[in-house]
Amino acid sequence: MNCKEFEENLALYAYGDLPPGQQAACEAHLAGCAKCRAAREEVSRLHEFLAQRPRVEPSSDFLVECRERLEETLDREQLGWQGLIREWLSFLELPSRQLASRIAFTLSLAVLGFSLGWTLHSRAEKPASLSGTGAVTSASLGGADFENMRINDISHVAPDPQTGAVHITLDTQRRLTLEGSLDDPRIQQVLLYAVKSYDNAGIRRETLDALRTRTDKPNVRAALLDTLEHDSNAGNRLVALDAVRGMQSGDDLDRSLIEVLEHDPNTGVRVETVDVLANHVLTEGRDEKILSALGRLATSDRNRYVRMKCASALRSLAGDEP
Repeated sequence: MNCKEFEENLALYAYGDLPPGQQAACEAHLAGCAKCRAAREEVSRLHEFLAQRPRVEPSSDFLVECRERLEETLDREQLGWQGLIREWLSFLELPSRQLASRIAFTLSLAVLGFSLGWTLHSRAEKPASLSGTGAVTSASLGGADFENMRINDISHVAPDPQTGAVHITLDTQRRLTLEGSLDDPRIQQVLLYAVKSYDNAGIRRETLDALRTRTDKPNVRAALLDTLEHDSNAGNRLVALDAVRGMQSGDDLDRSLIEVLEHDPNTGVRVETVDVLANHVLTEGRDEKILSALGRLATSDRNRYVRMKCASALRSLAGDEP
């Protein structure tokens, strides 16, 4: 990787969103390039500054609209007239014998696809719907039917703060919309899958908003702590951190918070964690593990601001500051 390629990938590298191979290539380049290391440090300082500013989150409806427009654009690009032109131009570059064979094969596939599509269309059943909207409640799906469905895509997760219901739009063999409370096992199943395994950071963010209202449930608690420690998106880790602020104390919570404080790659996340730990001691009482971690990092952390934050928290807890 050269400097130009690193510069093109710097933004994704800073957020940890590159594929493992490209991430490793960037790190290898940084090891031998002082200029790019300086550029990375500048971006890191910018991220640290932005992390201290109030976060303005786009609405769920806006995110869904953006995703749908992106999908439509990609579909047009791949399947529209531009895609067809690219495909036929690639045919014309073939030798004449291969060109004739390829055209005949393509026409055969087109005829077969048309015939198969007509047959399936004539046999297709109408998708499950509620009042003609295409929405179904979780209760209207049989347990066996839902278990056998494979989730291909989740396009929207929208919790309703007034009713406690969750609205989920997902694609299985067909697009479904599930709606129900977080007490519904099927709703929980989709949300826990999304927050742990789904590769779309925006959907994981929406899912966190739905799950954070039920931290009393052991599986939700575990999922939030897992996100706090392992989600690849720093913004999602901050949302998970905010969600666990009021969580009931326990060894699992202490362990996760101390792990994040010591090892999270984002300084902003670590600084916020200091506040959560200090508040935890104030509300729950003296905790030697937390105090020990704050004391250790106050003198030895690699980041000067984190050292200052830990030292300030310790002084505050000791009563030296108001």
